[in-house]
Amino acid sequence: MASQAAWQTHLNTAYTTGLQLYDTLLADSPPPSGVQVTPLSASEISVGGDPVPLPLTTGRAAHITSMSVFTEPAPHLVGSRLQLHIVSADMRYPVSGIASDRAGNLNAQLGNITKLLANYCSEPIVYARLDQRGWMRIDGNGVWGCGAAPRDNRLLALLLLVVGVGICLSQVSETASYFTGFANELKNRGRLGRHDPLREEGPQELRDIVRTVNDYLDIERDNLQQRALVLSGVSHDLGTPAARLRLRAALIEDEDLRTKLESDLDQMTGMIESVLTYTHAEISAEEPVQLSLTSLAEAVVADYEDVGKPVRFIQRDTQVIDKSRSVFGIGSAQLKMPTDDARRVLVSGRPISLQRALSNLIDNALKYGRTATVSVEANSSMASIIVEDECTTLSEDALNQLTGPFQRGENAGLIDGVGLGLTIVSTIARQHGGTLSFERYPQGLRAVLHFCRQWG
Repeated sequence: MASQAAWQTHLNTAYTTGLQLYDTLLADSPPPSGVQVTPLSASEISVGGDPVPLPLTTGRAAHITSMSVFTEPAPHLVGSRLQLHIVSADMRYPVSGIASDRAGNLNAQLGNITKLLANYCSEPIVYARLDQRGWMRIDGNGVWGCGAAPRDNRLLALLLLVVGVGICLSQVSETASYFTGFANELKNRGRLGRHDPLREEGPQELRDIVRTVNDYLDIERDNLQQRALVLSGVSHDLGTPAARLRLRAALIEDEDLRTKLESDLDQMTGMIESVLTYTHAEISAEEPVQLSLTSLAEAVVADYEDVGKPVRFIQRDTQVIDKSRSVFGIGSAQLKMPTDDARRVLVSGRPISLQRALSNLIDNALKYGRTATVSVEANSSMASIIVEDECTTLSEDALNQLTGPFQRGENAGLIDGVGLGLTIVSTIARQHGGTLSFERYPQGLRAVLHFCRQWG
């Protein structure tokens, strides 16, 4: 705004100088400040009466802008006449854009011309003659030359504005990234079972929120641990009376009554142990390590095979992994991995939790599907443990509903269980950034434990 005001003042000064310059040409009054008016001698006037641009002796071609101004608009070529030759080494001036003064004021027209000269950066010499008076050489570069123009800070102001806006946008973007990072970290903490406190960074308001959330999560974790301790104490304390009840039940002569009592005791202790296992899975105190998922699955299956269970592990012939595309890449975005490499499927996870999840899936398959077939699949980012059985009565939708606590299927019948097996598996899957799902295949049902390979 200051540059705009200074520029407007510069143009107004040039216009006022033109008005005063007319009085100098008309009445030989002193020239305005910053302007030098010199009469031309006879040697400086050509045969035709027009001045010769003698001042331009630099060797550069001269550009001459000639014009005549009358007191009345054309075609009435009568009255006073002002002739001008503007000699410049840089340009011809667009005098055609100057509006004519219908009032016939030559001073106003001369003011518009000097204002036009001030609009451009040049060092023109003006030759002027009013009516039949002699030619005058006018040097007004102190008013309308390049050196007289005010310093234009508009580009600098625009640059500062762009820099300021850029700084503001970067600050906004950085603040937004802090909030996005906090949201992702909080989501991953709840989804992956992480226990480390959330980082306190970013603006003060966000740090206050993070501090409050950390305090809240610590309180909730303490409450969960207290509940686990209570359940552990109850489970331990019930062990002694349960043992006494078993000894006393053994003394009962009625075999049917003794069998029923022992069955009730087994169901009671099994329920307590299941609830305790579920609570421990929610706490997820186990630290993640790098492990071979294939080796873990083979070890679990081997334990079942040692006791004669119909469980087997099958190795896929090939594994499919994703490949990155180049700028010129076309076609398939997948590669086939050989069997030997497929056996080395490394993941970051909690081995005891994954072993418990796989055992629960196998137990569930043996209870309701008679057999269990285990396999492992993986790509560059995700890994899957697949357990297939021969269940033909339950649908995948019904099994998906059984992931809730204490939910059992319609075909449970007299099969032992409290309805927490699939709930524990689903909890472990979420803690590893994955899901538990079920799908039907021609021979039965397939349970898929899908989770991230690297999530810590």
